[in-house]
Amino acid sequence: MGKGYGYEKDRIFDQRGDCQGLNPAMRGVTETLCTALGDKEVEFIGFEDGYKGLIYGRYRKMTRVDFSGILNMGGTILGTSREPFKMIQVVDPETGFDKVKEMIKTYNKLKLDCLVMLGGNGSHKTANLLSQKGLNVVTLPKTIDNDIWGTDMTFGCHTAVEIATEAIDRTRTTAASHGRTFLVEIMGHKVGWLALEAGIAGGVDAILLPEIPYSVKKVASLIKKNTKAGQKYSIICVAEGAITKEEAKMSKKERAAYYASTGTASDRLAKALSELVPNEIRCVVPGHVQRGGNPCAYDRRFASELGAAAGRLILEGKYGFMIALRGSDLVPVPLEEVAGKLKLVPPDCAEVQYAKSLGISFAD
Repeated sequence: MGKGYGYEKDRIFDQRGDCQGLNPAMRGVTETLCTALGDKEVEFIGFEDGYKGLIYGRYRKMTRVDFSGILNMGGTILGTSREPFKMIQVVDPETGFDKVKEMIKTYNKLKLDCLVMLGGNGSHKTANLLSQKGLNVVTLPKTIDNDIWGTDMTFGCHTAVEIATEAIDRTRTTAASHGRTFLVEIMGHKVGWLALEAGIAGGVDAILLPEIPYSVKKVASLIKKNTKAGQKYSIICVAEGAITKEEAKMSKKERAAYYASTGTASDRLAKALSELVPNEIRCVVPGHVQRGGNPCAYDRRFASELGAAAGRLILEGKYGFMIALRGSDLVPVPLEEVAGKLKLVPPDCAEVQYAKSLGISFAD
């Protein structure tokens, strides 16, 4: 970056699972810095496949041109990977290979001025660790789950809600035609924001979330009630981490063992319902399709604005922050406040109450 500002190199990468909006976010950072300092005064180092690129020194030198034409593109031009936080600090007992030391070594070798990290919860733990080690770090909240603490919204979520809602809409027509009950399993292992938003938008009969343990018997009663009222089909939106009241009483170890032998959340529910209702049960799992494709207009704009805010923060020489949406404002939140926290769906939140007002059951 510009010598007059004391910056010469900026490094951008994304980490963990992909989602829509990664490319617009990177472009937002680069456009902001180049507009402020001039193209020739900024050098970007793009690390390939997230933290792995920083650990193993896989990177490419990039310019403003490399980020042009990617605003509407899904995926990421740099690639991504999963490097779990619980493993990031584990030193190989045989070789002594230390991933954290290697990341710091790469940072210093390239004489970087700032790391810009686009990621979810695990990525923010690592980003906070690097910040505490003395590296200049700025992050952007990326995940379709919208579960990062400290921000009202994460980029990627809006697009995923649209895709999940379309899956529900398409399921409804075939469900109505055949008079079947469909369980649509939506991503969200620990947090149910995506299932909640898509379920409301799709007008489902019930939404089952990780945060609100449900009763299988109440789901069965709902299906029977619909059938009796003349509605031949039912649509149940099931977060992949949805949990029954009985499962909620188990220890984590017991649940893990139980889940290993019983399949997915929708599989378990389908089997249980088959013993309680005469209706034909089918499961639909959109899966990774929810993370794929091009970002919607909202996520293109939102990710771009987050990137611009990150660029401004770098120009001000402020590090150790995540750019968050609070109300209508983009604000910096200290990484130490974000790392290790999940933004769960409160059972009594406004969205849940609105859904209940609309006649949507949570089977609780």
